[in-house]
Parts: sequence; structure tokens; C-alpha cells
Amino acid sequence: MENTVPRTVEEVFNDFKGRRAGLIKALTTDVEKFYQSCDPEKENLCLYGLPNETWEVNLPVEEVPPELPEPALGINFARDGMQEKDWLSLVAVHSDSWLLSVAFYFGARFGFGKSERKRLFQMTNDLPTVFEVVTGAAKQARDAAHNNSSKSKSSGKPRLPEPQPKEVKVSPPKMEDESGEEEEEEEEEEQGATLCGACGDNYATDEFWICCDICERWFHGKCVKITPAKAEHIKQYKCPSCSSKRARV
Repeated sequence: MENTVPRTVEEVFNDFKGRRAGLIKALTTDVEKFYQSCDPEKENLCLYGLPNETWEVNLPVEEVPPELPEPALGINFARDGMQEKDWLSLVAVHSDSWLLSVAFYFGARFGFGKSERKRLFQMTNDLPTVFEVVTGAAKQARDAAHNNSSKSKSSGKPRLPEPQPKEVKVSPPKMEDESGEEEEEEEEEEQGATLCGACGDNYATDEFWICCDICERWFHGKCVKITPAKAEHIKQYKCPSCSSKRARV
């Protein structure tokens, strides 16, 4: 499938950009053609991004292990079992994972050192992910940053926490039926930082967080088993505590 094999960080990054551009075309401007290519009646199909900024839907290679890491198998089987938007978002998430696996496969194959791997990751990380482009999440994040002083809730979309200046106190709404909640709030006010309602750790900008729309407490996505992809499809998020309360009523 490959004519030339990238061997330097710059060459691997250019290969990454080309494949990424092809995948974005498939999931945005060429979406109708891509949709029709994923016939559920066919065998396991994969979406490939090619270095020349094109894409193809094809069967996986037969040899194991393959020359390059393979994309997610069988994306066509789920096509008619999901909302089209949800299906495209899920394919986008797996496409991001595949892009990184291909880039770091080249890095491992040609002996990239720690500093080269770090530089490669920084270069790839400077670009919005395929998922962010397909769902518009990158634009939403920019808009949220501009409106970080607004307290109004969005239209049911799960929200991400925003970094708080040292002097700003973050105090979630008091929960009268939660013992020890006031102590946690006082601790948050002293630290001037958002704390996870599950583990109590501080907010970190490189971690995914989600806010409960009922009690308005923030949680690490990993603590409540919510990924960015899952959050994208949640209209109103209830944390485990609020969900269990509703169930007992």
C-alpha cells in the first residue's frame, strides 16, 4: 500500500497529516460517498486514510501481522443500527486512534528516541483530532473559553470545566442530603480549584471532565466511566449519586 516509507519525524508527521486529511474528507465533505461504501451486507470493512490525502473503504489485509496497524474492523455492520451522526462520531474516534498507532509504529520501527517520540506527539497534538473536526467539538471548546464568565447552562450538552484563576472561588451548589458535602466545598474554596466529586483530586487541563446537570458537581471522566465520545451523545448527564437517588424515589 505504501510507495515510500517515512523514516524521520517530519516525514512521519507529513504521512500523519495526509492520512488525517483523507479521513476528514470521508467523514465530512465525502460523507455520502463514504456512507454508501459501508454496505452492512458486505464483509468486515475498514476506513483507510492514505498519505496523499485520499481515503478508501476496503477489506483488511490478509497477512498477520500486517505491514501497518489496521483500522477498526466492521465499521459497516453498525451503520444502520445507529444514528448517522453517532456512527460517524464513533468512526472518527477509532480513526484518531488508528492515526496515532500508525505514526508511532513508524517511530518504533525506525528507532525514534524519547525526544523524537515526544516531538512527534507534540506535532500531532497541535492539530485538532478527526473527532473534534467531525463533531465541531474544537469550535465548541473555543466558544466555551470566550464565555468562561457566563454561568448559564448550555442546551443540555455535557460541559467541560474551565481553568480558574487563583483568586476565583469555585463553590458547587450545596447538597443538603449529602453528609460532609459542606466540608468538601470549604476545601474547594480554600484551594480555589475544581475538585472531582468522585476521587476528590484537583482539576487538570489535560484530563476529560464532565459536569452533572443535577447537582452540578464535576467528575473525572475516568472516575464515572464516561469518555469524550460517550459524553457527546448525552443530553443530560446524571452522576452515579444523582442516578441512584432518582432510582430510590
